[in-house]
Amino acid sequence: MAPEIKYTKLFINNEWVDACSGYTFPAHTPHDGSVIAEVAEGDKADIDLAVAAAKAAFHRDSKWRLLDASARGRLLSKFADLVQRDAQYLGELDSYNTGKNIRMALGIVQKGVNGARYAASLADKIQGDTIPAGCTVVVKPAEQAPLTSLALVTLLKEAGIPAGVVNVVTGFGPGAGTALTHHPDVAKISFTGSLEVGKQIQQAAGKANLKRVTLELGGKSPLVIMNDADLNLAVTWAAHGVFGNQGQMCFAASRTFVQSGIYDTFVKKAVDFARNIKIGNPSDPDVDHGPQVDGDMMNRVLAYIEKGKQEGAKLMTGGNRIGTTGYYIEPTVFADVEDHMTIAKEEIFGPVQCIFKFETLKEAIDRANNTNYGLASGIFTKNINDALHFSKHVEAGNVWINTYLASTAQTPFGGFKDSGLGREKGMDCVEEYLEIKTVTISLPKTI
Repeated sequence: MAPEIKYTKLFINNEWVDACSGYTFPAHTPHDGSVIAEVAEGDKADIDLAVAAAKAAFHRDSKWRLLDASARGRLLSKFADLVQRDAQYLGELDSYNTGKNIRMALGIVQKGVNGARYAASLADKIQGDTIPAGCTVVVKPAEQAPLTSLALVTLLKEAGIPAGVVNVVTGFGPGAGTALTHHPDVAKISFTGSLEVGKQIQQAAGKANLKRVTLELGGKSPLVIMNDADLNLAVTWAAHGVFGNQGQMCFAASRTFVQSGIYDTFVKKAVDFARNIKIGNPSDPDVDHGPQVDGDMMNRVLAYIEKGKQEGAKLMTGGNRIGTTGYYIEPTVFADVEDHMTIAKEEIFGPVQCIFKFETLKEAIDRANNTNYGLASGIFTKNINDALHFSKHVEAGNVWINTYLASTAQTPFGGFKDSGLGREKGMDCVEEYLEIKTVTISLPKTI
């Protein structure tokens, strides 16, 4: 049963409102392509209203700015409580709208709750520093010696005056969000999505008013399986790492490097795992694999699969659309993939596992790093030296050892190279939104 659609308008200045133009657009469920609802379509006039409301909240006399840090933390805790209260409904809505299986959707909602609680706990713990410093000041007339005095320097981390109005753009809906990039009163952009759109946002931000930019742009993440790995564990996590959310994950383990001693066995087990994944309506709690988010994404993934076959990768299972209703693709496994192939180099963003053979860890690291991306990585091994060597030398912002996908609100998340700028989550994320003010106070030498 489809969840009730309660709100379809724009949320501006704490109110649900129609778009200024009155325009709407249809939102579809990827399960069967049917229309979920007609949703208000924001435009420039709506953006101006939203930014003006956000900017007003930054005024020094606004109610929000006058709240002390502890009170802000309590509000964030209340928000987390409300999301927790409605977690089942929110998960069902996300599953219905994007095609995530309901278990994953509920898990993501819970991650949101955890993130809000973590942020709430930090609200009154953002602290500055003091620096003992001497000051030399040149005074007039010039023939007089410079005055030297002691000084107390304080660094204020201005949580009350953070980056400013922030434009947050999510990967599946960058259109209206990118328009905000050009707005003169937007001070920061946080974008999650494709490299191409991320570059456009960064360039636009540079031409505007030197906006801060945080980008999380996906990757072509390597997962290395050593000969001594727990094979069943490695096969399971490798599959979850690339088939989860139908491969529509920025940190998907889309390049699986398997050492030659276990290569054939791993491929066989990987194929068996893929063939036994339960596919169907994502609202069914027993289903593992739902549809791609829309028809365009489905066709893009199918084109990559054809490219893989044309370039000589060995299709072991899957590779086809399922039925003619909805946007379903079979979990797909390619073996004998080579580094020069398109499916080895470009982010597919679909349920396509690419398996490569390697001989030595040194070779695996070199090949893993031979990409312009650097978001996530992983290794399965019982050798602690190999694990530490890999974690030291792999060029990725996240390294998982004998697991994959593990992440909490406290752990920074982000990438190297073209996988992005800055970090999400953890204290590193908070720093992205603060201003540091240096206040220098002259002190007399004697009392």
